[in-house]
Amino acid sequence: MPAHADPLRIALQVGLYIFFFALCLWLIVLSGLGSLIGMWAGSALGTFMAAVFTNVLLLRIYEGRELADIGFHWNPASRWNLAWGLAGGVAGALGVLTTPLVVGAASLHAHASQGHWRTFVFITVMLIFGAAGEEILFRGYGFQVLLRSTGPFTTILPVGVLFGAMHTSNPHVSNLGLVNTAGFGMLFGYAFWRSRDLWLPFGLHFGWNVTLPFFGTSLSGVRMGVTGYELQWNAGVLWSGGEYGPEASILTSVVLLALFMFLWKVPIRQQQNLLLDEPVDKSDALPHGRDADAGVGGAAGSPSKR
Repeated sequence: MPAHADPLRIALQVGLYIFFFALCLWLIVLSGLGSLIGMWAGSALGTFMAAVFTNVLLLRIYEGRELADIGFHWNPASRWNLAWGLAGGVAGALGVLTTPLVVGAASLHAHASQGHWRTFVFITVMLIFGAAGEEILFRGYGFQVLLRSTGPFTTILPVGVLFGAMHTSNPHVSNLGLVNTAGFGMLFGYAFWRSRDLWLPFGLHFGWNVTLPFFGTSLSGVRMGVTGYELQWNAGVLWSGGEYGPEASILTSVVLLALFMFLWKVPIRQQQNLLLDEPVDKSDALPHGRDADAGVGGAAGSPSKR
């Protein structure tokens, strides 16, 4: 932990982060959003709204900054990292889904309820909100406070485990499904650590999530009819993931390791991050008339490349 990091201050910041998110989400649930647009869509949109509100509030209270400062600035490096994230997420999902098709362990069959373009648009939009909401929540202000104060190992691993634990209430959840989901939480945390923005983990997250429904498989226990086709397995639950979907399969465990290697090797463009680059203790900022904010802000427009 850095010498100037105050454990009580960190505990208060993270504690308030959790409290305000839970309070906001509770109020959204009370509003009846789930009954209006459906429980799954209501959960995705509600998480997004609560996460945005919580980050905006805590950023304003403790940092005097805007939501984009957690890693959502839009620039050439952001587009580069987003593209690599989408490529990795889609490729990883395709690896899990096409492998059984190639070896004859699964086959695609037309489903009775055919997909419709309006269903496709609605599900895609909700998946965007769902991935963005979870990344803002789990890799946003609270995560970055811990990262700058305690380091990557003691932040990425426990927050990844928490990410997996938050899925325990999903339908048809299994032990392997929770382990893999926690693995995804660590993967997304590692992606943020490499890029120092939210575009790379968001791209990975959304790329994975949007690919699975095209094959008619469940996504974290939720089945969505998008294309009118369904992947039917000839193999056991260990390979198919059962009703929870491919995220509870051993194939996903293997692909997760491959995605970690992918992130390690891919030419990510690491960005300036104002929350991580500034001193933990504001009194430790640049002294004697030097404009610390100007120095950091001047570098933000020219992210370094790896």
